[in-house]
Amino acid sequence: MNLTNGAELVNNLSTANTFLKRLKGLMFSNSLPAGHGLLIQPCQSIHTFFMKYSIDVLYISKDLEVVGLDETLMPAKVGKLQKRAYSVLELPAGTIRQTETKIGNYITIK
Repeated sequence: MNLTNGAELVNNLSTANTFLKRLKGLMFSNSLPAGHGLLIQPCQSIHTFFMKYSIDVLYISKDLEVVGLDETLMPAKVGKLQKRAYSVLELPAGTIRQTETKIGNYITIK
């Protein structure tokens, strides 16, 4: 949930917090349905190689502040390196715009 504006970002969250889960991420998956997301930690940058669809990406600091974002990151691209990020939240494309999430917003993860 975006604490700054009260918007729900995800209602079905998966976590990639081991080397193998971080390595696989969303690669080779067919889609990321609305309301679903993948939290990768620790992580400061991602790629969309071997993906078939675009995603939105939030880069999140240890204190859960959004420190960077990529909207509609297309397949076979590399996201920005965010040195302040501790984790990355991958979301369906369009989620950032729909929830009006901005850099500087704070989120909560339950």
